[in-house]
Amino acid sequence: MSGIVPTIPTEFQQYNSYVTDPAWQRKFSIVWASFTGFAILLALPRFLRAVRRGQVSGTLFGISEDLGAKGYRPAVMEDRMPTPTRRWRLVNGVVRSAAAALLWTIPKSEISLGQILVIAGYLATILVCIIKDAPLVENPNRAGFLAIAQLPVVFLFATKNSILSLLLGPGNGYEKLNYIHKWSGRGAFLGALIHGALWIRNHIEFDLPILGQQKETSGVAAFALLCILVLTSLRPVRRYCYQVFFYVHILSSISFFITLCYHTIYATPWIFPPLAFYGLDLLLRLLRYRIKDATVVPVSNDMTLINVNDCDGGWTPGQHVRLRVFFSDRVFESHPLTIACAPPSTSCLSTPGLILGARAVGDWSHALHAYARRGLERIALSDQKSLSVPVQVMLDGPYGGCSVDLGAYESALLVAGGSGVTFSLAVLDDIVGRCCRLGRRGGEKTRRIEFAWCVRSFGCIEWFAPQLIEVAKTCAGTSLDLHVSIFVTCLCNPEAVPDIPNSDVSIHRPAVHTLLQELVTPPSSTSSLSDEESSEKVDLKGKLNWVGLGGGVAVCAAGPETMTREAQNAVARISATRGVQLGGVSLHTELFAL
Repeated sequence: MSGIVPTIPTEFQQYNSYVTDPAWQRKFSIVWASFTGFAILLALPRFLRAVRRGQVSGTLFGISEDLGAKGYRPAVMEDRMPTPTRRWRLVNGVVRSAAAALLWTIPKSEISLGQILVIAGYLATILVCIIKDAPLVENPNRAGFLAIAQLPVVFLFATKNSILSLLLGPGNGYEKLNYIHKWSGRGAFLGALIHGALWIRNHIEFDLPILGQQKETSGVAAFALLCILVLTSLRPVRRYCYQVFFYVHILSSISFFITLCYHTIYATPWIFPPLAFYGLDLLLRLLRYRIKDATVVPVSNDMTLINVNDCDGGWTPGQHVRLRVFFSDRVFESHPLTIACAPPSTSCLSTPGLILGARAVGDWSHALHAYARRGLERIALSDQKSLSVPVQVMLDGPYGGCSVDLGAYESALLVAGGSGVTFSLAVLDDIVGRCCRLGRRGGEKTRRIEFAWCVRSFGCIEWFAPQLIEVAKTCAGTSLDLHVSIFVTCLCNPEAVPDIPNSDVSIHRPAVHTLLQELVTPPSSTSSLSDEESSEKVDLKGKLNWVGLGGGVAVCAAGPETMTREAQNAVARISATRGVQLGGVSLHTELFAL
C-alpha cells in the first residue's frame, strides 16, 4: 500500500488555470501551424518553379542593376509555337474548376467564399479552445490565454517581408494574406473581450475594485488599447483617414505590448515571435531599399509617369514597390505603386528601366503631378529640350506579384479599370515578350489574349498608349493574337484616341462575365449567351483566332473593388458550368483599395 500515490477524485479537483490553459494555447498553435504548413505544401510546386526562374532571389534582394551590361541586346525573334499537350487537361480542368468555386464573392464585400471558410475555421478553432472544459464564468483566464496566443498569427500575416509569402509562391504577398491579419486581430480582441468582461463581472459580483491593483489596471489599459487598434483599423478609417490609422496602429501596438507585459508574466513568451517576425521584416527592407535617379513626366491632367533609371531586374510582372520621391516637403511619405513593365530581359518596350504610374487622386499624387508640371515649365523657360523632370527616389520592394502564369494557358483575359492598367500592362508585356521576343523558350502555350481596359475619358488612354502600341506591334505577324478593347464611360475629347494596332474603343462598359463568355465561345455559337448578355455582346469574331477548347483560360483583373469582385464571380460562374470543358479557368485579382 505504501507504493500507491493518493489522488484527489476528479469531482473535487480544483481547476488550475495556469497549468491547463497554456496547454490550450499550444493546441491552438499546433492547429494553425498545421494548416499553414499544409498550404505551403500545396504551394510547393509553384515555389519550386519560381526558384528555377530566379524569381525568389529578386523577392529577397530587391531591384537590381546589371553593372556589367553594355547596353541592351535585342532578343532573337523566334516564334516556335509548341504543340499543346492534352494528357493532363482533364485533371487540370477538374482541379481548377473546383478551386474556382471558392472565388465566389459576397455582394458588396471583398471577401470570397474561400476566405470565408478560412475565417470561419479560424474563429471556430478559437472558440473551441476557449470554451472546451473551461469554467469561464468562475475563471475566464482561458480566453485571455488564447488572446495572447494569437499575437504570432497577427504579426506573421501582417509583415510585408514574410517568409510565409515567399514559401507560398508568387502572387501571395502581404496584401493577399492581410485578411488573416485583420481577422486574427479581431480574434484576439474577442478573446480579450470575453476575458475582461467576465473578470469585471466577477469583480462587481464580489464587490472588488476594478482599478487600483497593477494587474487589474494594466489589464484594463491593455484592453482599451486593443479596442483602439480594432476601431481605428475599420475600413472607413483606413480609407478616409489613412495617416491617422497608420500612426495610431504603430503607437498603440507598442503601448499594448508594454501594458500586456505588466498585466501578466505569461505574455512574455508569446511576444518574442511577433518581435522576430517584425525584426525580419525590417532587416529585409534594409536589404531591399534602393535610392535611384528617376524622371517624372506629367501625362494628361491626372497621371504622372515615373521612370526609374538603372533597373535591370529583381522584379516579376505584377509586383509593386513602395515609392518615396524626394521632392518638396514629401520626403517622409511612401506609397505603393505597381510596376508597369516587365524586366528589360523580357520586356517589349524600347525604353529600359522601371516604369511607375501615379494617378492624381490624393494629396501626395496631386503634389507630385503639380511638381512635375512646374518642373517642365522651368525647363521650357531655360530653353532645354527635355520632356521630363529629374528627381531622386527610394524604392522599397518589390512585393506581391501575379499568381497565374499566363504561359500555362492558351487563352487569357486581362481586365483593368483606370490606373489598374499598370498591373495588366506589366503582365501583358511579360507574356508577349516571352512568346514573341524570346521565342517561347519556357514552353509558353499562350495563343490569344484579350486586353480590356475601362477608363473614364478618352484622354486617359494617353497614359500608356505608347507602351500598348509597342506591345501590339511586337505581336503583329506572330502566332500570338492580341486584341485591345478600351471602354470609355465619358463622352469627352474623342480626338484623344491613339492608333493602337488591333484595338477598338467603345462607349460602354460590359460585364466581366460577358467579356469572358465571348472569349471562350466559338465565333459561330451564340446559343450559350443569354438575351441580356447578347444585348451587350462584345464581338471578338475576326479579331482573335479561335483555338478550340481545353487549353485553359487565365483571367487577371486589376482595378476597383467592384471590378475584381465581378471578375471573381464571373470565373466562379463559368468554371461551374464549363470549367472542365475549357481545361480550367484560373484567376488573379489585384485590388486597388485600402
